[in-house]
Amino acid sequence: MQLSSFTDYGIRVLIYLSALKEDELTNITTVSEHYNISRNHLVKVVHKLGQLGYVETIQGKHGGIKLKRPAELINVGLVIRALEPLEILNCSISFCHISPACRLKKYLVDAKEAFLKELEKYTIYDLVNDNPKLIDLL
Repeated sequence: MQLSSFTDYGIRVLIYLSALKEDELTNITTVSEHYNISRNHLVKVVHKLGQLGYVETIQGKHGGIKLKRPAELINVGLVIRALEPLEILNCSISFCHISPACRLKKYLVDAKEAFLKELEKYTIYDLVNDNPKLIDLL
């Protein structure tokens, strides 16, 4: 399974913001340059993270972006659930004529849930805390 670049960038933004000092702001341009990601694409990612309540955007001359809640409260699995469609197969009857009798789709749904349940054990804080090598890279 591979996550979309949208979800990947969303997690990267959250990691970057969690490494900032408390109440420190940054901006989308800085983050996009740091990760070498299209600024236009990152604007969409940050907008979605804002809608989900993970990122706060502050307008104006001294504005920017920061985490809206502590990194300890941002669950990696829930972020992925919110950003990633995670449709592993197209099991519609029009696409696959064995769909009504296929057991694979149930197994794949179970595997997807196990994958997400495992990721729900971790927060953004867990990814950054006591990780000096990561902090040096940020």
